[in-house]
Amino acid sequence: MGNVTIRILARQLQLSAATVSKALADSHEISGPTKKRVLEMAAALNYTPNPYASSLRRKKSKTIAVILPEVADSFFSQAINGIEAIAQDKGYHVLVCLTHERSQKEQAILHEMLGGRADGILISVTSETSDPACLLELQEKGVPVVFFDRTCDGIDTARVVTDDLQSSYKATDHLIRQGCRKIAFLAIAEGLSISHQRIEGYKQALEDGGIKFSRENIIACTHDAAENLRLLKKIMSRKDRPDGVIASVEKLAVPVYQVCRELGLNIPGDLKVIGFSNLVTAAFLQPALTTVTQPAFEMGRSAASLLFKALGNKNFSLSQQVEVIPSELQVRESTG
Repeated sequence: MGNVTIRILARQLQLSAATVSKALADSHEISGPTKKRVLEMAAALNYTPNPYASSLRRKKSKTIAVILPEVADSFFSQAINGIEAIAQDKGYHVLVCLTHERSQKEQAILHEMLGGRADGILISVTSETSDPACLLELQEKGVPVVFFDRTCDGIDTARVVTDDLQSSYKATDHLIRQGCRKIAFLAIAEGLSISHQRIEGYKQALEDGGIKFSRENIIACTHDAAENLRLLKKIMSRKDRPDGVIASVEKLAVPVYQVCRELGLNIPGDLKVIGFSNLVTAAFLQPALTTVTQPAFEMGRSAASLLFKALGNKNFSLSQQVEVIPSELQVRESTG
């Protein structure tokens, strides 16, 4: 038999569809013998419940939305795995939405979610995000929202982050201990919470290491790969070029290798390099890249766990919930 529905079960048992539905749900309204008949017939006909139909009856989508700036970054790929590990256990689907670092696209996605497409939202905001109006509207409609990695001010909800300031401090301090005195910091979207924290950690380490901070050593990169290559080549061609580089996001680390190869610069002899990166291939670069490795899977799992606590208990407040999961400095050959 094809897809067996409750109506087919009801016809076979000569019962109403409502009675069969209640029996399958173990309702107290249905007698034990009737439940037994229904379950035996369901087993005989290989009946499988339709999760979408049942969710519509409960006015639940059984879906959570994960809103990300990109997935090319291995951090977000690993975070999705952590989220799905929890969602699958709860019987939920995960809808991944990409903003491509555009606030307008993010707003459009959030407006779509107002229609009930998802029961809860996990979000890492764009580099352009400044207005939390749509997120606030979702909260007012009872849709729980949890930030992870990238957060936004102006909305009181849970945040799952890593220790960006301390991690950047450790990375900078490591370069100083390796003899670097002119350390460039490759930044992107300084308005982002993670960028601000990483720059602060960098500045504090310089101060503690007796090195004067210079604004010119913070290099404002963009989301244009070709433009970043041009900018890096210009910086590395100077007579007073940096002797150390911290790539504050994953996609800025590999271009440093490319520019050094084109200019004939040796890593780590001429330039020592650290990247905030979850790339599995970091250990296989030549030379192997020293990384600040973020706990992406754990952050995704923790963010999803908080969201499902809110979905399962209306009295559970996401307000003021902050989880900070430490990153790890993995020293490899690119810093000598």
